[in-house]
Amino acid sequence: MTEPKKNETPTPAKEKKNLGGDDAPAETTPPAAEPAPPAAESAPAPEAELQREAADVSAEIDGLKDRLLRLQADFDNFRKRTARDRAEMCVRATEDLIRELLPVLDHFEIGMKTAVEHGVDEAVRQGFQLVYDQLTGALAKFGLEPVDAAGQPFDAHAHEAVTQMPSVEIPAGTVTQQVRRGYRLGGRLLRPAQVIVSSGPPEPTAGGGEA
Repeated sequence: MTEPKKNETPTPAKEKKNLGGDDAPAETTPPAAEPAPPAAESAPAPEAELQREAADVSAEIDGLKDRLLRLQADFDNFRKRTARDRAEMCVRATEDLIRELLPVLDHFEIGMKTAVEHGVDEAVRQGFQLVYDQLTGALAKFGLEPVDAAGQPFDAHAHEAVTQMPSVEIPAGTVTQQVRRGYRLGGRLLRPAQVIVSSGPPEPTAGGGEA
C-alpha cells in the first residue's frame, strides 16, 4: 500500500474565486428599471385658469348678444324705412297722375256747363254727365275730394283769390264765385280753389259840389 507523499497537498474542490477578496461584495445583476407610468392625458387646469377661461367665454357671449341685438335693430329700422319710402313713393305717383287728370275734370265741367247754356240735346248731356261721374268716382277711390268754396269764408290755406269784387249782399271776405274747383287727396290739399272774394259794399262816392 503506497503512502501519500508528505509534500503533496490535496487539491481543494473547485470553487468560484472571489476576485475582489473576502471584503468585496459579490457581483450582482442590477435590477431592471421599472416601466414609467403612462403620462396623463391632460393635466387639470388650476382653478384660476378655469375662472379666467370662463370669464373670456362669458365676455364673448355678451359681445355676440350685443351684436345680434344691434343687427336686429338695424334690420327693423331698414324694414320700416323701406316700407315708409315705398308708401311715400306710391303717394307721390298717385299725386302726379291725378294732377295730370285734373284739367280733364275741369274741361268736363266747362263742357257740361256750355252744353246747358247752348241747349244741347238732353241725351248728349246725360252721356257727358255719366262719364264725368264715373271718372270722379274712380278718382275718389284713391282719396280725391273736391273743395267747393262758393259761399264759404275765404281760407288762404284752401283758396286762391283771383280778384276781389264789391258786393252789397255778400259780406267782405266771403267767396262770391268759384272760378276753378280745388281738390284734396288723402286729406292734403292737392290744388287750391280759384275764387273771387267779396270786398263788401262799395264805398260811397264823395258828394259833388253845388250845381
